[in-house]
Amino acid sequence: MSYDFSKLTNRFDSYSMKWDVAPQVLPMWVADMDFETAPEIVEALHNRVNHKIFGYNIVPDEFFESIQHWWKKRHHFLMEKEWMMFCTGVVPAISSIVRKLTTVGENILIQAPVYNIFYNSILNNGRHVLSSDLIYDGHEYTIDFEDLEKKLALPQTTMMILCNPHNPIGKIWSQETLKRIGDLCARHHVLVVSDEIHCDIIAPGREYIPFASVSKTNLNNSITCIAPTKAFNLAGLQSACIVVENEVIRQKVNRGINTDEVAEPNSFAITAAMSAFNYGEKWLDELNIYIQNNKQIACQYIEENLPMLHVVYSEATYLLWIDCSKVTDDSVELVEAIKKKTGLYLSDGYEYGENGKAFVRMNVACPQMRLMDGLKRLREGVIDYQQNMK
Repeated sequence: MSYDFSKLTNRFDSYSMKWDVAPQVLPMWVADMDFETAPEIVEALHNRVNHKIFGYNIVPDEFFESIQHWWKKRHHFLMEKEWMMFCTGVVPAISSIVRKLTTVGENILIQAPVYNIFYNSILNNGRHVLSSDLIYDGHEYTIDFEDLEKKLALPQTTMMILCNPHNPIGKIWSQETLKRIGDLCARHHVLVVSDEIHCDIIAPGREYIPFASVSKTNLNNSITCIAPTKAFNLAGLQSACIVVENEVIRQKVNRGINTDEVAEPNSFAITAAMSAFNYGEKWLDELNIYIQNNKQIACQYIEENLPMLHVVYSEATYLLWIDCSKVTDDSVELVEAIKKKTGLYLSDGYEYGENGKAFVRMNVACPQMRLMDGLKRLREGVIDYQQNMK
């Protein structure tokens, strides 16, 4: 490999949210990576810093062109520049969209277990969370389309937030599935907001399919939120893009993000994003190989040393969704017990919905030495928890 992902990084005293913990704690919870970002991005940021002036910033055409080129090359989808709007993040975008395109009291449909911040974006704006829960058969998840259509057909359901690829289960939705969702939403006049921030963290040999690329129906009745921040570990630089083909919807979104003051970039957001999309491809390809290897190491370790757990098969994200139902149906208690015993800090599955209460989420985007430390702590913590339950 040209890039060293095995280098142990020290993120203490860096104002990191993830690493704002005691020295003995190993955080493997929030979804950011313990790898240094691509040196091509770092070099571009150094050049920007050396300019030594950090005034107000614009969003140049080159920003949108870098996204356009990336999606056409990597994901076989040509997005026109006039469809795109800069936003400071996917979450601010979703919250603004919920505020401006729905009404207080309406239903926003999600598919639990799903990214926990979706709940905040809905509830904090006075809307109702309506979940069409994914079906888990003990190995993988599928969509209950009968339940989905029933809930989309409710008069108060006006928006669906889709996670593509899905966090936390790491599933890449198929073209057939995305078309079926799109057709159902259009039939029942439900607008789709597709969060596609994890789209570039994909197992080698697999491809994600942009929701809007599947059909004209999907394209005309959707808002897509994308960003370089997850794939290139740039969350702190706050850069995202909202893509809307439908001009009427686009004008409403644009008015909303400007009213909410989340449409202006900081002095580093544009530079970082453009450098990622223009020069970061080789780094990303090697990253995905390293992450896939980490996932395989983790799955094998858990299979051999913690057979009472089951890692749900995933093709995307650097997150493991671990079924702990043979140990407990209270992952909140389990996560606390593991942290208290070993210092390993995981996310409890209950955050992602009621049907996640027997799961934990583990972030494996870290050097393999740190991963092995985390896996050994997981084993120690789960075994100790079981012994104390007897």
